[in-house]
Amino acid sequence: MTAVKLKATMTFSEEQSMLLDTATEFFRSKSPTSVVRDLMLSEDGYDDAVWREMVDLGWSGLAIPEACGGSDLGLAAAVTIAEPMGRWLSATPWLSTQLFVQGVLAADDALRSACLPAVAEGAIGTVALCEVDGDWDLEAAGLTLRETGSQAALSGTKTFVLNADAADFLLISGNLEGAPALAVLDRESLPAGALHRETLIDDTRRSFELILDGVQVPDDRLIRGERALTALSRIRNAALLLISAESAGGIAGALEVIVEYLNTRTAFGRKIGSYQGLKHPTVDILIGLERTRSHVYHAASLIEAGESEEAIDVALRMAKAQASEAFAFAGDRAIQFHGGFGFTWECDAQLYLKRALWAQYAFGDAIHHRRHLAEALL
Repeated sequence: MTAVKLKATMTFSEEQSMLLDTATEFFRSKSPTSVVRDLMLSEDGYDDAVWREMVDLGWSGLAIPEACGGSDLGLAAAVTIAEPMGRWLSATPWLSTQLFVQGVLAADDALRSACLPAVAEGAIGTVALCEVDGDWDLEAAGLTLRETGSQAALSGTKTFVLNADAADFLLISGNLEGAPALAVLDRESLPAGALHRETLIDDTRRSFELILDGVQVPDDRLIRGERALTALSRIRNAALLLISAESAGGIAGALEVIVEYLNTRTAFGRKIGSYQGLKHPTVDILIGLERTRSHVYHAASLIEAGESEEAIDVALRMAKAQASEAFAFAGDRAIQFHGGFGFTWECDAQLYLKRALWAQYAFGDAIHHRRHLAEALL
């Protein structure tokens, strides 16, 4: 195996800077902790009015081609939305919709035209890729698709389907005659009782088990062959990039909670932030944040520049491995520094730790990605 040559490219355009500033101010005002807590206890898990504002800003169609009603800014620009979303733990269907968009971009013109304009106007999408065995290999789906005339019958169950109850479109991965394939379902195609709410450690997410036995999908809603492999690759790349970007924002949020407390709490007549035992881990969190952001924007730059799949794969895996560990460490320290109060519902530290633990394992943990990196680099 030939070792992958690493690229040193990193760019950040004026347009991305403007998007980041706008998104930062938007989520700062729309997603304070009080709102996050209210939405955690709500049925839908997100505020539809805030979602409509995001749509009006063009963020749902950020990576959709102009011919399909989007702004065609690409996946790299989406990082500037994901990072502040993670910083304020914003709960919207934006992540699941972006993954759906990336998958459908690999489909033929007819299917893209059938779905993407609606998404650009505010329709919600999601992807159903995981199954009960927890395999992170997206091509190893156990769900089967069997063609019967002009339709295909689905048989199997998907798990961890984000925002499935709110989704207008669902992109389902499966196995068609021994090869990976995907099917696009409309919400109306799901039979009664197909969705079952799952309990996640991160209460800001809404996740569902999806039972698809007997569901029929027209042949023109299938993505097969090389297009299916491309779709799965695009979804994985988008997931690794955007979850890592969210994690970078989450680290910044946890760090702010920590610093505020260290400058408030006193012990033995001194602010506890003056003790080296707390200073040093806090600096480690800051270093982890800068490393994570560097990996994220490096990977985004390679995607924007159209670098080789091998180079992009390495950059994304490095970003996810770094983000997974750095965010979990920040959340854990935030809890510990607050003492017994840190474990309680009232303390914001636990919100960041829960988000970190969800992000740590979504689409592969650090060990998983470092094993792949060892094969590519060594």
